[in-house]
Amino acid sequence: MIGLFWLGVAWLAYVYVGYPVALAVLGLLRRIHPRVDAAALPAVSVLISARNEEQDIGWKVRQTLAWDYPADRLEVLVASDESTDETDRILQDLDDPRLTFIRLEPRRGKSAALNELARYARGEILFFSDANSSIAPHALRAMVRHFADPRVACVTGEMDERAESAIGDGAQAYWGYESLVKRLESALGSVLVCVGSIFCMRRSLYRPLDPDVANDLEIPVRLAAAGHWIRYEPAARSVERATGSPREEFARRRRICAQGVLGMWRLRACLGGLRGWQFVSRKFLRWLFLLPLGLVLASSVALAADPRFLVLAVLQLTFYALALGGWVLAALGRSASRLMSVPFYIVLVAVAGIAGLLDTCAGRRFHVWEAATLSRGRSASRS
Repeated sequence: MIGLFWLGVAWLAYVYVGYPVALAVLGLLRRIHPRVDAAALPAVSVLISARNEEQDIGWKVRQTLAWDYPADRLEVLVASDESTDETDRILQDLDDPRLTFIRLEPRRGKSAALNELARYARGEILFFSDANSSIAPHALRAMVRHFADPRVACVTGEMDERAESAIGDGAQAYWGYESLVKRLESALGSVLVCVGSIFCMRRSLYRPLDPDVANDLEIPVRLAAAGHWIRYEPAARSVERATGSPREEFARRRRICAQGVLGMWRLRACLGGLRGWQFVSRKFLRWLFLLPLGLVLASSVALAADPRFLVLAVLQLTFYALALGGWVLAALGRSASRLMSVPFYIVLVAVAGIAGLLDTCAGRRFHVWEAATLSRGRSASRS
């Protein structure tokens, strides 16, 4: 039992401490030094796949067209994926020659919609975003300056989920940790995955996307495998309203994990060397995170005759009690301190990872899905 205990502890420590430390050390040895140029302003095409986004699509398009960027170098393309609400009408009423709107029938899913939009894009840079994400006017300039270096193929921004609920608080803590990891990966030119609502790439390198795999995973994996650099720009942030529903958040995390498992399997030929190590450390071991949690708890309880393990068992049970409290508050739509929201979100992500893995093994696919309804509507920020 002691061996299982230390196996679980080592697993947990490596995923959340060991991997970032290893990245930091590797960054000291092989840090890249890309060239940036704030004066470089390439033509940009913003691609948005929308499905029943009547609550957000209007302000989203207007906000994007008003970004701090030369008007003649910015266009917005929106695909309405067989929307059944007022999304199409809202888009048709927006009068701007820089907006291109197409309706897709039958419903195809996000990646297929982006494939269609990419055919119409004229910009040198493709910028991917979501209908419910608010992006500040300066973000695009901050990101495209990295493309002054021809070795840079893709740049991702950051996610900021906001909500007055235990889910929102837990998600913010999660994304804070993810920001640290992306900074460290970016120093190597090897950010593993992008943020789906705010990332961009060179259009010349775009290839049709697999409809079953998330575009924010497939694109950086393929580009890095071809020898290109993937960078992170912390000044570019996508602000979204986090869902207040534990059920919706679990379904979202489960889908993300399932798409990730499938994507990594289909893209396994692209995951060698550094990228393979990153995949195992940042994704695979996290998807199985429920296993070391269970190992440490079960072994601590089994060894509770030793006072040291009894204390550890009590501490873990307290952690899960706090997680349960966070779940209750989230279900009630109430906010919670990080003392409860962080344990709740850790457990939610761990359970969702196993569920997503089982979904993929069972042949379930998510090329189309229903967006979390409580994450739609007025966002936390429109700045």
